[in-house]
Amino acid sequence: MEVMVMLSSEFWCGKKVFLTGHTGFKGSWLLVWLLQLGADITGFSLPVDSSNHLFNSIWPSLNGKFTHIEGDLKDYSSLNAAVKCCRPEVVINLAAQSLVRKSYIDPLETWSTNVIGSLNILKASSSLPNSCAIVMVTTDKVYLNKEWSFGYREIDRLGGFDPYSASKAATELAIESWRSSFCGTAKHQSPYMRIASARAGNVIGGGDYSEDRIVPDAIRSLKSNKSIEVRHPYSKRPWQHVLEPLGGYLLLAQKLVTAATPPCEAFNFGPSSKSNCSVEELVCKLLEFWPGEWNYSRDDCHLHEASRLHLQIDKAMERLGWSPKWDFSETVRRTVLWYQDVYKGADPYERTLSDIKIYREVLES
Repeated sequence: MEVMVMLSSEFWCGKKVFLTGHTGFKGSWLLVWLLQLGADITGFSLPVDSSNHLFNSIWPSLNGKFTHIEGDLKDYSSLNAAVKCCRPEVVINLAAQSLVRKSYIDPLETWSTNVIGSLNILKASSSLPNSCAIVMVTTDKVYLNKEWSFGYREIDRLGGFDPYSASKAATELAIESWRSSFCGTAKHQSPYMRIASARAGNVIGGGDYSEDRIVPDAIRSLKSNKSIEVRHPYSKRPWQHVLEPLGGYLLLAQKLVTAATPPCEAFNFGPSSKSNCSVEELVCKLLEFWPGEWNYSRDDCHLHEASRLHLQIDKAMERLGWSPKWDFSETVRRTVLWYQDVYKGADPYERTLSDIKIYREVLES
């Protein structure tokens, strides 16, 4: 096992970071965390609208603390200009079309955003005159799902049934191709890029207001004193708090910069096996902290959805020194408490920052 790398404030303080998708759910949490670490951040994302609920609610506390750029990953010209202006030492790509149901409605937009957008980031970063660690975030759904009872490893076959999963699997292939073709010392290559991909999914936490996700749907129902509608109660997923994979991304980026042999590979970030629970178990755990009811809702859309999925995380534990810190119960409790506190009047930014500080104390203990 390699020496553990601890998340270092000294490393991140003043570090130039180019963060895409910083207005989304995961992006907003990572933005607050990076600011707390003292990073010099340039955020690049689509124009902010009502779907960016968490970002909009914390914007008053963030305005002026980082560079906010609105743009589309598919527009190479504007993306390239933003990267050149930032001259980042670290790039973390979170931007994506990440909703499975939306991928059925607009598959071409999903493929274009997730594959071409990712390639545009790599191309723009290739011209940087400085060393740059690049973490390309995909998803746990990149694996060809065979409904196995054991977790998928980074060496398992990629694939995807729905357009979202397939586009992310294709993104992983594109990343590997770019790394093999354009990283190095040949004339057509860049000696400065260090590229890794991160595979995580099924994250929960305060501030997620997306449609067609079980926790936001459940919270909306509970707040309105309605029964939670559950479409697939027996589907199992690797539930984890949003801070768990984000900590993994930061450790991965840090090690890409500091390690004598950078881990330019794919890494899974998931919970312990005990957190691989069904949707029914998740909802029942939610109701322990916020009493209410749920009922089975027939899914009339007939869209494909895997019934079982979880990841093997040994590689991240051994190579990066990363491991999940909050168990299933604590993950759900922290999530519910965030919403309850905010609905009672707590400031969303301060509430988010509080969870980050608590999680960092666990990391450092």
